[in-house]
Amino acid sequence: MTGTGTVSTGGRRHGRHGLLRMAGALVAAAAITAGAATVAVGQGDPIAERKALFKQMGAALREPGKMLKGEATFDLAAVKAALETVATSSAKLPALFPDGSDTGDTAALAKAWEDRADFNARFVNLSKDARAALASVTDAESFRTVMPKLLGQCGACHKIYRKPS
Repeated sequence: MTGTGTVSTGGRRHGRHGLLRMAGALVAAAAITAGAATVAVGQGDPIAERKALFKQMGAALREPGKMLKGEATFDLAAVKAALETVATSSAKLPALFPDGSDTGDTAALAKAWEDRADFNARFVNLSKDARAALASVTDAESFRTVMPKLLGQCGACHKIYRKPS
């Protein structure tokens, strides 16, 4: 900003109103970009979207899994981050198994659509239980009590609704 109330950008001088117009244009562009990204996710490929969420959950749970096996030191922050990922991602998953998404590059068995109420309830329960674990896991001991039950939910669902790998 110069002493005359103008701002110099790239060799140009803009008055206060010009700067406000530039800022407004940047905010508008950011809003349009964010809106386009939201629309793209909402109208995307449900198989790709659910696979991405499952991969996020798997990656998030990798370190806590090592902690349970004694291969890594207990890290409460990493556990809480993993639980947040599981809670958030699993809540989104029921919407990503719409009719017609049972064919193609999916590991889901037809049973997921045949018994949709149970299938969706498992995601809801996983999300709810991960949220509860966020509050109840406070140390290594509570982690060793709570986490195996939560991970067991994943395995139980896979046995019923996922093609063997």
